[in-house]
Parts: sequence; structure tokens; C-alpha cells
Amino acid sequence: MLRTRFTETFGVEHPIVQGGMQWVGRAELAAAVSEAGGLGLITALTQPTPADLVREIEKARTLTDKPFGVNLTILPTINPPPYDEYRRAIVDAGIRIVETAGSNPEPHMGLFKEHGVKVIHKCTSVRHALKAQRIGVDAVSIDGFECAGHPGEDDVPGLVLIPAAADALSIPFIASGGFGDARGLVAALALGADGINMGSRFMCTVESPIAPAVKQAIVDADERDTELIFRPLRNTARVAKNSVSTEVVRILAAGGEFADVRELVAGARGRLVYENGDVEAGIWSVGLVQGIIHDIPTAGDLVRRIVDEAASIIRGRLTGLLAPVEVS
Repeated sequence: MLRTRFTETFGVEHPIVQGGMQWVGRAELAAAVSEAGGLGLITALTQPTPADLVREIEKARTLTDKPFGVNLTILPTINPPPYDEYRRAIVDAGIRIVETAGSNPEPHMGLFKEHGVKVIHKCTSVRHALKAQRIGVDAVSIDGFECAGHPGEDDVPGLVLIPAAADALSIPFIASGGFGDARGLVAALALGADGINMGSRFMCTVESPIAPAVKQAIVDADERDTELIFRPLRNTARVAKNSVSTEVVRILAAGGEFADVRELVAGARGRLVYENGDVEAGIWSVGLVQGIIHDIPTAGDLVRRIVDEAASIIRGRLTGLLAPVEVS
């Protein structure tokens, strides 16, 4: 067992978190990760209404009695979802761990803290992590440039971002972006993190609610098979490379505006990818870590494998590198 500040703060056995992913973070996956000793997260906005979210939480509780949480991603949109209602549903359902992402979580902190909810905030820079620490979050998830979804605009990879965060923060933090096996967990701990957050790796598990064809596409792809879209709009997102993402990049590089790609990047099309397995149907998120994803295990087997192999690396290879001390 690997004990860190993160496992102690959040009451989990292993320092492994399943990221909150739109259309992916459902009860079966979150419960499977938590049952294996990690921290599973249900994605709030995957559920059409706050009432549906409560039902999803109740479903997860039938599958595990171990701690799991809810991801609430707050993004500026023309027609925002009822964030206050989702927040209230989370609290009323008795959830005590929340991952926030997107915009500043400060407006949500009062209610969460009032009800004893521990908050993890996802950040893509040290300066944002420090702000999250100042407003009282319990931990941060620091996302390197390798991650799926929105890596920010600084383009700093985890090898630099993680130790920079370790130097600056006093609260626990987990490393995100590019993690998929025991080697990554050991590296993150060595760089100063208290655990890892994995999204793409958990997409390729038996309990992941996406079409088998999408899981196999990730297994078959390598680390070069992603695309960075929206770069000219300063809203960069890493997605799978396909005909749609390549066309989005071409249009924007030629001076196009968001309106010119709106239909191509519609969320409904991306959801159909996950549901129907047509990987060319729309934009869908995956990280560089797909280059080291080679199988589709159960979520529990994946968690246990990573923890066991990490312990072996620490006890074996790393300890073996230490030259014996000669006593004169």
C-alpha cells in the first residue's frame, strides 16, 4: 500500500483517481475504481438533470460502500446548466468529495465547506493552483500539457509542472496528464505529487461506458494520434486525431472563426462517438497517454496492477540502483 497525503486526506487506499470525464464518468466506472481502493468520480453534467445525478449517485452506492466523488465542471457558456441546482443535489445526496474544474470554484466553496465536502480543483498552471489553495480547496489536480481536454495555454509538460507545483504548494496535489501505468505513478511521487489522476487510461476499461470500438481505437493508436484544436482561439483542447479534428485545425489555421467550426465540434456529435463507436463521427477527447495503453482490463484489475507494480519498482529497481555504502 502506498500512503500519501492524498490517501490520508480523502480516506482512500490508493493514490489513484479516475478523472471526471464528460459522457464517461458514470456510476459503474466510478464505483469500480473506488471499490478497488482508488477514488472514482461521477461526472455531474453527464447527467441531464440534478435529479438524474442523484439517481446516478444512488446507483453507485449499490455497487460500492467505499468513498467516491462527483466532478462539477464549470464553464462559461451561452446557456449554462443550473450549476446551483447540481451543487445542491451533490450536497443533499451526501457526497463528501467533489472535483471542480473549469472556472474559479470560489462561488461554490461556501456551500461545500458548510457541508463538510472536500474539494479537489483541477488546474493547468502553478499560479492557478496557488489561487485555488488560497480560497480553501483541500487538494489540486495539476494537469500537464500531455492531458486530454483542455491543457491550458502555457504548454508546460508534467516533468516540469509537477515539481514546480510541489515547490509552491502546501496542500496535497495529484498529477494529471500522461499517466497510465505504475511507472507514471512512481515518477509522479518522485516529482513531489501525492498521487495521479487518470482519464484516458480509465476510458479503456471494461466498466467504461463507451463503445468497444472507441476503446480499441485508443489501444491501436500511438502518442502521435492526437490533435490540438482551438489553438488560434486561445482555448486549446487535445482530442483524438481524425478527419473532423484535422478539418477543424485546417479551418482555424486559415483564419476561420469558431462559428466556422461550430457544427464540427458540437458536443452531440462527440457523444455519438462514445455511444455508437464511429470514431470519425465527431470530436472526442484522449490524451498522449494512449501511446502506452495496450489492453482493456477491468478498472479494479488496473488499479491493483498499478499499485502492485509501483511497489515492485520502488522496492526493486529503484532500491537496486543504490550502491552499497562502504564502511572504512
